[in-house]
Amino acid sequence: MEAIAFNTPGDPDVLEVHELPDPEPGPGEVLIRVQAAAVSPTDTMRRAGLRDSKNPGPYVVGMDAAGVVEAIAEDTDTYLKLGDKVMAIVLPNGSHGAYADRIVVPADSVVRIPENASLIEASTLPMNGLTARLALDTLDLPKGATLAVTGAAGTLGGYIIQLAKNDGLTVIADAAENDEELVKSRGADVVLPRGEDYANKILEQFPDGVDGIVDGAVQVDEIVPAAKDGATIITIRGANGERERGVTLKDIWVVNYDQEHDKLDTLRQQVEDGILTLKVEDVLPKEQAPEAHRRMEAGGVRGRLVLEFGVIPETSF
Repeated sequence: MEAIAFNTPGDPDVLEVHELPDPEPGPGEVLIRVQAAAVSPTDTMRRAGLRDSKNPGPYVVGMDAAGVVEAIAEDTDTYLKLGDKVMAIVLPNGSHGAYADRIVVPADSVVRIPENASLIEASTLPMNGLTARLALDTLDLPKGATLAVTGAAGTLGGYIIQLAKNDGLTVIADAAENDEELVKSRGADVVLPRGEDYANKILEQFPDGVDGIVDGAVQVDEIVPAAKDGATIITIRGANGERERGVTLKDIWVVNYDQEHDKLDTLRQQVEDGILTLKVEDVLPKEQAPEAHRRMEAGGVRGRLVLEFGVIPETSF
């Protein structure tokens, strides 16, 4: 099979087409013929060498895939059937990653795609959707509580806003001027200018601070003043520890939800119900992975860039 991989970490041009052995599903696993793999900031970090892998290369990145079930190992407990259109969260390690023609993943990491979504669109949901769900589950705020979000215009931020509103929370979100309408369309109750003054702007409207924060923009200590005494701030880049007034930074890792099948399937249902919206910024052929990484690192992407690994004919199975 072909995969987009690198041998040595570096700039986007280290990503090249590699010929790798076809994977075979083991007990409890499903083989997916991939049509689409979404590109995320985590992919660019791993390619740049900021995330270690336990196994030797060539290294294949990518945490989101959508395609068609091509094989299911014997004695695997799953409702999936050959030919089903599915999406999966992938935990990359060594030559195992979503940027490949075929991937093998645990059956619990795979669900059917939403009925109202294409494979391209569905590939944008698993990793960021589960991360958003994990962030809100970790905060465990009651209905009516206030939640502030940074990085609200991004894919993760959008899912957090929509899931939080569905959970009954009041959401305060940041946005650049040209992103205000996008963030408002996701359901944020209050939209404030993004940047270093965001915490002060929150306090102008909520003098006691907010009940919880999800820091998708990695503002870390800049956002602490906006939290109530003893509140928790969810971080996504490893920041932890107690700050002033008992405010706590707590990092989350989506690996903890990678086989939470019911949660992924709930996200699928929420797309079908109109609670979550999927946004694709652009679709590029797999050979243009370096360009996708350059665009991701340049910033300003509002939706997911998706790599296409060839359209799968309906008659393949």
